Amino acid sequence: MTGCVGEREHRYFARYYDRITQVAERRWLGAVRDRLVGELGGQVLEIGAGTGANLAHYRGAARVVAAEPDRAMRHYLRQRLDQAHVPVEVSAARGEDLPFPDASFDAVVSTLVLCSVSDLDRTLAEVRRVLKPTGRFVFCEHVRAPGVRGRIQDLLTPVWRRLGAGCHPNRRIRAAIERAGLVIRDIETFYPRPNLPVTVPMIQGVAVPADRRHANPGR
Repeated sequence: MTGCVGEREHRYFARYYDRITQVAERRWLGAVRDRLVGELGGQVLEIGAGTGANLAHYRGAARVVAAEPDRAMRHYLRQRLDQAHVPVEVSAARGEDLPFPDASFDAVVSTLVLCSVSDLDRTLAEVRRVLKPTGRFVFCEHVRAPGVRGRIQDLLTPVWRRLGAGCHPNRRIRAAIERAGLVIRDIETFYPRPNLPVTVPMIQGVAVPADRRHANPGR
């Protein structure tokens, strides 16, 4: 999470995050998580793991490194470790500065994270760096809308950052993924309900390193 929000606000956000999202989890978000991470295999890194909402959905990974720099979020993440079906290692690593060797993960996962990192391009460059040549980046994020709605998001972003622990609702995340040297192989744009109007549309998909775009990443 970005440092633009104070520690007190982060504690409050972490405490109530799961309650805020529980209806979305039941109606659509839980199914999205399951599709994205359920079949991932090998060594998996999840950036911005938050309160650990993805943990119960991993089934095939050899190991998951759940990286969450926010102390309050890590507190709730650790409470969910018993829900995991695979080995999980908790890390305080920031997406902008991952302390892992080059080409060390078969998959990197980001769900509702890239809106709040302090440096989007640097984070995605780090994702690209730690991915194996045959690895894949799996993501689900909300993005800037086209047209009038996008301009409204631009206007609301300064206030929304304060309310949402650094969340920027107007980020052009697809373009940033491509700038990082990743090729989007599969992508879907959708408008889930229930969801806050300021945080739609959403995209989910898979990207691979540009120099191996035709590879068939192993699981």
